[in-house]
Amino acid sequence: QVQLVESGGGLVQPGGSLRLSCAVSGRFFSINGMGWYRQVPGKQRELVTTITRGGSTFYADSVKGRFTISRDNAGNTVYLRMNRLKPEDTAVYYCNAWIITGGTRYDYWGQGTQVTVSS
Repeated sequence: QVQLVESGGGLVQPGGSLRLSCAVSGRFFSINGMGWYRQVPGKQRELVTTITRGGSTFYADSVKGRFTISRDNAGNTVYLRMNRLKPEDTAVYYCNAWIITGGTRYDYWGQGTQVTVSS
């Protein structure tokens, strides 16, 4: 099992910055990759960014050049640095981790943290 706990959300003005953190516990050594998703009411959860165990990253076009995913050396905390925030970045942000075993992917989720971009 993997447990994920997010922190760092809040209210920020347009153009501002925030850093989200995701603390991982449990079988973090088995994790193949981690990422951040976001969701607004009435819409599907959308992928924001991922980072694999090998360090490869992916960013959605909407955040490319503004958001950066990183992790600490121990691999048990993942960060999302969000710069030049826009009102459309307002959402609940969820940390995700996945483990692939026996050809099956298992996803784990945090409880979510609210990010509101507003003046």
